[in-house]
Amino acid sequence: MATDGAADRRRPPPQTLRTGNNGNCVMSLSNRLRLMPNKDHKAESYEDLEQLEFSPLLFSSLERYLPPTMLNASRDLKLQYMRDILHRYSPESERTRVQRHREYRQKIITHYQPLKRELYTLQAEKFFVPSFLRAISENTEDSFRSILSEPSPGVYTFEMLQPDFCELLVTEVENFQGWVNETNFRIMRPNTMNRYGCVLDDFGLETMLDKLMEDFICPISKVFFPEVGGSTLDTHHGFVVEYGIDRDVELGFHVDDSEVTLNVCLGKQFSGGDLFFRGVRCDKHVNSETQSEEIFDYPHVPGHAILHRGRHRHGARATTSGRRVNLLLWCRSSVFRELKKYQKDFSNWCGECKREKKERQRQSIAATKLEILKRDGQTA
Repeated sequence: MATDGAADRRRPPPQTLRTGNNGNCVMSLSNRLRLMPNKDHKAESYEDLEQLEFSPLLFSSLERYLPPTMLNASRDLKLQYMRDILHRYSPESERTRVQRHREYRQKIITHYQPLKRELYTLQAEKFFVPSFLRAISENTEDSFRSILSEPSPGVYTFEMLQPDFCELLVTEVENFQGWVNETNFRIMRPNTMNRYGCVLDDFGLETMLDKLMEDFICPISKVFFPEVGGSTLDTHHGFVVEYGIDRDVELGFHVDDSEVTLNVCLGKQFSGGDLFFRGVRCDKHVNSETQSEEIFDYPHVPGHAILHRGRHRHGARATTSGRRVNLLLWCRSSVFRELKKYQKDFSNWCGECKREKKERQRQSIAATKLEILKRDGQTA
């Protein structure tokens, strides 16, 4: 939304973060968040509040970063405190975009009649295979590893969805697309790369997918992806993509706009379409060369999921026959994204940063050895 110069001059400058003497992340004004969360604090739910400018999960996630004096305050007071911070960080243009998208989504939900209403409330026993449910129920690293395979570092595969659920979701998507065609309603596609598919959140499945992320993906991500915000996931982007001769055929080399990505094949009958992975990279190194140990290809299996970091470079090979449909959940952490702005070294997860750090260490050791040899030679 355009604004005139006078309005821009009246707007206060954007706020910045600094690190205080107590290690807290401090706003330039009074409100501030702690750098480290209070892991023992049980955050409140904000799901029942309407007309929130931001995701209810975002408020629940941020609450753990409130200063100690705020943790036991009333929910309304905490909400206002966090809103104040978020408004200072979120540009007016972004808030306008979010509001317009909310109106777009409400227009769809008002007019679209779901076909399979049982999908819109998460029913774990009907959606997931028993082995996955047991692992989540036990909620330990050992229970997760009992169902996970790690065919390549940082890439986890497992059986997840019941065949009936896959069929129901595909049927609901087809029904929605039929409504779109009949009404000539112009919908937003899942991302800038896929021309086919739809955003599930836009026609009523957002609450179900929120619960999927919070109750079933977050426990695994906390264990296997803590260094990229896996323990603070608070928002998601859920969508379905379609591949085939009359759909998208392949997907180019890219990274996802997520901290953690869940990708589950829903079917149907198809050939080809393998995913190929080429190492995890930060923004600086996203186009760096691939090392031989980073090369990995994954063939899709209906009902089976693959879980990986969003920054894990990948693409999809051509689907040579049939039709392939996949459910994707891009899980995001606003806390991780904010903290990442103030970091320069990502060697705990970026493959190229890690290699550069090892090379610096090797050179330092070599220089030290050379200096010692020189001193020993002079002494002799």
